[in-house]
Amino acid sequence: MSVTSVDKDLDNLTLTLVADFDAPAERVWQLWADPRKLERWWGPPTHPATVGEHDLTPGGGVAYFMTGPDGERFHGWWRITAVDPPRSLEFTDGFADAEGTPNTEMPVTAMRMQLIDHDGGTRMELRSTFASREQMEQLVNMGMDEGMRQSIGQMEALLAG
Repeated sequence: MSVTSVDKDLDNLTLTLVADFDAPAERVWQLWADPRKLERWWGPPTHPATVGEHDLTPGGGVAYFMTGPDGERFHGWWRITAVDPPRSLEFTDGFADAEGTPNTEMPVTAMRMQLIDHDGGTRMELRSTFASREQMEQLVNMGMDEGMRQSIGQMEALLAG
């Protein structure tokens, strides 16, 4: 599997996933930049994503929902804060209601994705930063780390295809 580590740092309020791919950074970047490719891996295999809005420019955003095995939809949003194609993307990630309105009762995370040339391929580091230990524990208890591992694990097959 492409995921090489997942590090939970409660002191620094970060969850960092590292994955290595046998593909150039430009191909890995396309899995983020193309909404049809993004929806093929954003979300665990049991909860495929559907991407609506997709604007990876500072101030832009992404709106999506994941559909569970029972048909229930879980909505989310990104607000893009910085982008440097094909090397990095920074965004705020949160939960939303069915109309796309941010759910202020759920935690919001700051995400930073970085692509680095590594061993003839690309290393992706995805770091989530939380506002508080309670918010981090809430999302980890909801399965965020395992969900990220499963989601990112799907990228390898897309790069091979």
